[in-house]
Amino acid sequence: MSPVITIIIVAVAAAAGAAVAVIIQRNMARSKAKLIISEAETQAEDIKRKKQLEGKEAALKITTDAEKQANQRLAKIQASENKIKQRELQLNQQQGENQRTRNELDSLRQQLDNRAIALDNSKTEIERMHHQAQEQLEHISGLSSEDAKEKLIESLKDEAKTAAASYINDIMADAKMTANKEAKRIVVQSIQRVATETAIENSVTVFHIDSDEIKGRIIGREGRNIRALEAATGIEIIVDDTPEAIVLSGFDPVRREIARLALHQLVADGRIHPARIEEVVAKVRRQIEEEIIETGKRTCIDLGIHGLHPDLIRMVGKMKYRSSYGQNLLQHSRETANLCAIMASELGLNPKKARRAGLLHDIGKVPDEEPELPHALLGMKLAEKYKEKAEICNAIGAHHDEIEQTSLLAPIVQVCDAISGARPGARREIVEAYIKRLNDLEQLALSYPGVTKTYAIQAGRELRVIVGAEKIDDNETEKLSAEIAKRIQDEMTYPGQVKITVIRETRAVSFAK
Repeated sequence: MSPVITIIIVAVAAAAGAAVAVIIQRNMARSKAKLIISEAETQAEDIKRKKQLEGKEAALKITTDAEKQANQRLAKIQASENKIKQRELQLNQQQGENQRTRNELDSLRQQLDNRAIALDNSKTEIERMHHQAQEQLEHISGLSSEDAKEKLIESLKDEAKTAAASYINDIMADAKMTANKEAKRIVVQSIQRVATETAIENSVTVFHIDSDEIKGRIIGREGRNIRALEAATGIEIIVDDTPEAIVLSGFDPVRREIARLALHQLVADGRIHPARIEEVVAKVRRQIEEEIIETGKRTCIDLGIHGLHPDLIRMVGKMKYRSSYGQNLLQHSRETANLCAIMASELGLNPKKARRAGLLHDIGKVPDEEPELPHALLGMKLAEKYKEKAEICNAIGAHHDEIEQTSLLAPIVQVCDAISGARPGARREIVEAYIKRLNDLEQLALSYPGVTKTYAIQAGRELRVIVGAEKIDDNETEKLSAEIAKRIQDEMTYPGQVKITVIRETRAVSFAK
């Protein structure tokens, strides 16, 4: 046999073996698949039986729950029916009782109607008897009822008027007896409760130096330093033989303080020349301005005054550097404010408003400009400008009687201002000088022909001149007022302004004999 045939036979045998193996594997796979399908069917049957059992149990549970709920609802319905039956029974009982009550009410109503009819009959009888009695009285007295009523009313009126007049006279007498005493008590108590500090302001300030050598440096070459200092501050600087002292003279305390502080800084620094002087004076002026504002704020805080306009606060601080008769204006205003608050409290008024009006009453003495107005009217205009209340503005403007007083604050401020400063002896001026100045004012006006009486009032701030109507006419009164004002201005020294009021009146006097 040839090798090729042998190879073919071997290949055919191998292929036959492979085919047989494939057939065997396929049969095994079919057997295995049938086994798996059988097991799956068995498991599916088990699961089906379990689910059927669970469904039956759930249905049984639902049925049981439904029966239980039905039984509960049935029990509630039965309970409601029982309550309804009981309610019906109660209603039936109440209806029976209401019927009995209605019958009783009808019976009572009938009785009341009978009584009302009887009362009407009695009233008619009484009116008839009253009318008969009235006719008998009119016949006996000879007066009708209306005439008798009028006479009775007139007699009662006279008695009431007499009693009222007597009562009013008693009240007026008691008020006159106690009013003066009560007013003095309030004033004295107010003064006692205010602690007054004294302060005397002068028109000169003495600046002390360590040695007289510094005087030459302050004067400078050909006096240029002292001239520059005077021009920058507006203060006269007096350098004389007084040892270790330089005198600063001027009526404006602010400028004197600026000059004093500027000199202190220049001497301490050692550099004194015109440019440096101007620089230091400008710096000190800013410091003083800040101090003025701070003083105003501190004063308002101390007095418990809030809501003041910043310009008014600045003017309050400026009062520290203003004086009248040697009395510091800020101290005077603080004292007046405290007096006003105490007096307002005693009288049952608002102490905060009174304290505010007392602090601001002299604000017209420290304006930035100097208009031709009395300080009271100027202060009132400033207060109105900065939205102060009307009663406070009136108290400021009326504290020297320039305008009419329209609120109770105005007389309080006027009195407290007099207590603090306008009375003799409160300020630096002695009593004798004060009285002499008032007498000089009165004598000056009396020297004019036609003048009959003169009165210096308001601490010398106003001069009232009374002239004879037969000697001076209306046109001459204006001329006389102007002449007296000019003569006072030329011949006398006084603080502030003096108001001259010329009064001309005609009196007709007759006697009945």
